[in-house]
Amino acid sequence: MSVHPVPIPRDSSIGGAHPGQRLFADIGGLDLERGGHLPDVTVAYETWGALNAAADNAVLIEHALTGDSHVIGSAGPGHPTPGWWEGLIGPGAPLDTDRLFVVATNVLGGCRGTTGPASAAPDGRPWGSRYPVLTIRDQVAAEAAVADLLGVRRWAAVIGGSMGGMRALEWAVTHPERVARCVVLAATAAATADQIGWCQSQLLAITSDPDFAGGDYYGGRWPLAGMGLARRIAHLTYRSEEELSHRFGRDAQPGEEPLDGRGRYAVESYLDHHAEKLTARFDPNSYLVLTAAMNSHDVGRGRGGIDAALARVRATCVIVDVDTDRCYPPRLSDELAAAVPGAIRRTIRSRHGHDGFLTEVDQAGALFQELLGDGAT
Repeated sequence: MSVHPVPIPRDSSIGGAHPGQRLFADIGGLDLERGGHLPDVTVAYETWGALNAAADNAVLIEHALTGDSHVIGSAGPGHPTPGWWEGLIGPGAPLDTDRLFVVATNVLGGCRGTTGPASAAPDGRPWGSRYPVLTIRDQVAAEAAVADLLGVRRWAAVIGGSMGGMRALEWAVTHPERVARCVVLAATAAATADQIGWCQSQLLAITSDPDFAGGDYYGGRWPLAGMGLARRIAHLTYRSEEELSHRFGRDAQPGEEPLDGRGRYAVESYLDHHAEKLTARFDPNSYLVLTAAMNSHDVGRGRGGIDAALARVRATCVIVDVDTDRCYPPRLSDELAAAVPGAIRRTIRSRHGHDGFLTEVDQAGALFQELLGDGAT
């Protein structure tokens, strides 16, 4: 099982890191929205730049479902893949570390160093099936505890896309006094029936795998077939029909013949590739926990509805869609922007669909520069 991200050794404790070096914050116990409790929570994170004397230049980057705190940088110990938003952080970059203190956390429930299902429970065994139900609000509560430890009382900006966009928005609603600016890319105020439906098929793909063992597969065979199927389903929603048609059409995979019943079409090979990449680095239980948290996303829950919740926002919010996104279609960003006081509406234009917020780095960077200006709150 050495190819899987369990366990992950610590690189450093809080403070004293080189730029982008993984750090760990021990935030203690965390009471959860649905009544559960996690004792002794650890959150992995990375930072670039330095917090200024006024503590008003900090920016929080929120990653999407299968990302982590490694926003930029090469693969290495603890980082099986390079950064997922290369080019956006550094001296002179859109998130200019000569002026800004940039922080990225690994989400609660994840598998890249933050307490998740593969972490040791108090009895020393992995949490597995005993890991409690999480919501987006629980994840933000953990991040707020990290911010406290870092001395960040108010973020100059919170930026996130997809699942990260959900957390960015939840920050602005839950802690309106702690967020000066907010960028919500390819996300919405609440998970829709369509999104929940696509997620259900992914959850069932994993839990139906004979190797799932009710979630307690650590030390045995992992449910990698189910995980790979879940990734294939998800990836089709992340890319646009136009892109898939343009890139692959009905072409056969070179050297294979689909009509003989054994060969693959090129698009099938493409999906197989992405499934293999993810199963080599991600815990299926984390995929389940995080996907269920996305399904729970609803900023209006217990707050009088979505409009009442969004009326609490005090941050300058930029609401961004991807014009070819079929997972989070542009109309959802329109609805969100209409309900957030003073929201700024922007669009990323991309053939890539939902993943355009990741692939169109120049467009994303221009949005961040427009919003942040001199970087001060």
